[in-house]
Amino acid sequence: MYLYEGRGLLLFTLLAALQIATEGRGTPPLCRPGFSEDMYVAEIPESAEKGQALFNVKFVNCGQGGLVQFECSNPSDFRIEADGVVYALRPFTVSTLRAVPLVIVARDETNQQQWQTQVRLTPPIGQSQQVQDIPAPPALSQGLQEIWFPSRQTDSSSVGQLKRMKRDWVIPPINVPENSRGEFPQDLVRIRSDNDKNRSLRYSVTGPGADQPPTGIFIIHPISGELSVMKPLDREHISNFHLRAHAVDLNGNQVESPIDIVINVIDMNDNRPEFIHQIWNGTIPEGSKPGTFVMTVTSVDKDDPKTANGMLRYKIVSQNPESPTSNMFTINNKTGGIITVAAGLDREKVPQYTLIIQATDMEGNPMYGLSNTATAVIKVTDINDNPPEFTAETFFGEVPENRVNVIVANLTVTDKDQPNTPAWNTVYKITGGDPTGRFSVPTDPTTNEGLVTVVKPIDYEISRTYVLTVVAVNEVSLARGIHSPRQSTATVSIRVIDVNESPNFEPNPKLIKLEEGMQPESALTTFTAQDPDRFMQQTIRYTRLSDPANWLRIDPNTGHITTIAVLDRESPYVKDNMYSATFLASDSGIPPASGTGTLQIFLLDINDNAPHVYPQETEMCEKPEPNGFNITALDGDLSPNAGPFAFELANRPSDIQRNWTITRLSGDFAQLSLKIGFLESGIYEIPIIITDSGNLPMSNTSYLRVKVCQCDHNGDCTDQQHIVAAGLGTGAIIAILLCIIILLILVLLFVVWMKRRDKERQAKQLLIDPEDDVRDNILKYDEEGGGEEDQDYDLSQLQQPDTIEPDAIKPVGIRRMDERPLHPEPQYPIRSAAPHPGDIGDFINEGLKAADNDPTAPPYDSLLVFDYEGSGSTAGSLSSLNSSSSGGDQDYDYLNDWGPRFRKLADMYGGSDD
Repeated sequence: MYLYEGRGLLLFTLLAALQIATEGRGTPPLCRPGFSEDMYVAEIPESAEKGQALFNVKFVNCGQGGLVQFECSNPSDFRIEADGVVYALRPFTVSTLRAVPLVIVARDETNQQQWQTQVRLTPPIGQSQQVQDIPAPPALSQGLQEIWFPSRQTDSSSVGQLKRMKRDWVIPPINVPENSRGEFPQDLVRIRSDNDKNRSLRYSVTGPGADQPPTGIFIIHPISGELSVMKPLDREHISNFHLRAHAVDLNGNQVESPIDIVINVIDMNDNRPEFIHQIWNGTIPEGSKPGTFVMTVTSVDKDDPKTANGMLRYKIVSQNPESPTSNMFTINNKTGGIITVAAGLDREKVPQYTLIIQATDMEGNPMYGLSNTATAVIKVTDINDNPPEFTAETFFGEVPENRVNVIVANLTVTDKDQPNTPAWNTVYKITGGDPTGRFSVPTDPTTNEGLVTVVKPIDYEISRTYVLTVVAVNEVSLARGIHSPRQSTATVSIRVIDVNESPNFEPNPKLIKLEEGMQPESALTTFTAQDPDRFMQQTIRYTRLSDPANWLRIDPNTGHITTIAVLDRESPYVKDNMYSATFLASDSGIPPASGTGTLQIFLLDINDNAPHVYPQETEMCEKPEPNGFNITALDGDLSPNAGPFAFELANRPSDIQRNWTITRLSGDFAQLSLKIGFLESGIYEIPIIITDSGNLPMSNTSYLRVKVCQCDHNGDCTDQQHIVAAGLGTGAIIAILLCIIILLILVLLFVVWMKRRDKERQAKQLLIDPEDDVRDNILKYDEEGGGEEDQDYDLSQLQQPDTIEPDAIKPVGIRRMDERPLHPEPQYPIRSAAPHPGDIGDFINEGLKAADNDPTAPPYDSLLVFDYEGSGSTAGSLSSLNSSSSGGDQDYDYLNDWGPRFRKLADMYGGSDD
């Protein structure tokens, strides 16, 4: 590197380094494209101006002639030209720039190959700069390893101070044992630079463990360059440290390129093996052969696995139980795999083994290695090596006949295999004694018992006993070499109990075909039932259970069925020409049993229904266009007793033939036409004679109701009588009529209630209690005159009203106030003469009864007014009655007993003189 000074411009020309033959072999240099140096150090002015040339980099292309472009990592401050000269883009000072090196990239546009170099920018070293006070170097440690920065060589043929920096050396790593107990700080190495001979340098280290977390582990003396460790190291925490050593002058200028220092922490055996699980679980089928793999246990050691400190060995310390031998298992001392080494695993004898496993480091050296233990639990799984065996050779049971889904017997077995496993669960199979499949043997999932169950009815009359052969097997097959013993087969003896069975009708249902119209007391058929109990002497009686139309009767002893009414196919109880009746047959057993049978009667049609016109109503205009409409006929019979039909008009009345004509269109339809051009509005009933096509044809005169109305231009009726003309539908009209009817009923009920209340009020006034009845003594007539002297009343008429002549009692022209004037006068009963005065109460009651039976009276109860007493009364004037002025000779105290209505009189006549 050459340094040129002139007019404040420092121009650094970086020349390409010459490749020198190594080790004195004289090998000619090889040209490789790229920058001349991997790292450039350029001294630039403290203050730079915009556009000032600062330095240039040299790129060697080995004569390839490709176009190379340059880029820098700080394009905002620097610009690099194609010749490698770098310019300042803005004024700046070196102290304001980032401390990171400037990265320059060269890219070949031809093949897109690129190269990279770095430039570290430093300010120039001033001669007048004062030297900082630094502490005196300590006494150098004797025998301490020294690490030298790469030396710098000077080319004497170059003008000025051209310096070429060698590439960084590879420093071997420094090994430091962990857990050191020596004194601290403990010196490791001394870092030196060959430039400290002619100038004072300062050394420092950076990186994790120095100035980065964890800090304070390593320090370096700034003058002597001795690197020391301050505390014990732990390899399991940090296995190595990567530091970088620096050398600068007193002004802080970098003198040497930083060198990398790697410090490896040497492992010590300070960690015991640790099992991943303290308890390991494994399984092995019983009867397994030696060498069968069981499981693998794993232990880890935090020490270096590449050293003996982390190399583990496994072994089995103990086995429990030691049956059948104490060495049933072995373990691979390196991998931890456990396998069997002996035969004889039997779950029924030893269901589980417990092994204590030990792991030791130092390759299992018991003297120097550390160890730890874990437990391995090995369960011996079951295989089907024990067949099920019945607890008895023969089982017994009984069942009533005709019963299904009942358990006859419980079959018990024993199985030494593990319960509730396929090797223990038992399946029962019937191998003999049940050719018709009337039994099954399902398994009880809880008890593993076989439940002998009846699945089809059993008939005592066919078989009284059953002997079944049942085999018991497991859900899975027996292990190889195991055979079923004789105890896996058993016999089941079942006794059938006879019960009273219901009689059976044969056939059921029974079908017969008859013509309808069969008259009462006609014999139909005999419907009998059979009693399946052949060994019981029983009688059967028959009754009718269901006969919807009440047409049939059955003989209780013989089952002979006769009719009690005419059979009609058109009855609503007949569906699809079929009539069904149910009968009951009961035997004489104890308790009695009964069965039902159905008799189906297919009724054949006869011509017993006359046809009638359809539709029954129609309407037409006064001047119809067209003047005819189609009609048909309905017949309850079936073909050929129905259509085709014959239509004709009746001869009477005479205007029918004159105004109408009927034309047959087909076998079922005819057209009724109007002969005249105009027919007055009204309702006409047209008699039409319709004849069917039966073997004995039936005719019927059916009336067609025709409504003739005035029509508009569309042919629709416009009469007010037509419902549609009112603008209301049929539903609306019906709703209105219902509302009107309900309203009328409510009004009528209210009027009746009012009349009844008035009647009760008047009855209370007239019909008083007999104790309060004064009869002949006091009468109220609701008439007021000029005084008692002006009134000539005959009181004898009240005592003997029946002695008066009827004509005198009620002359012509005199009527009751509440009777209807348009009807004849009612005839009321006349009391016969009596030697003693009559009872006015009985007279009033008889008059009330007569009024109730009076057809001219209102349709509701009402009080009658009896204010007519007739003429010629034998009683004298009331003024002829003598009364005492003081009443002293009369005792009127009895008036107090007549009730509250006479209390005023009692006060007037029964009181004192004052």
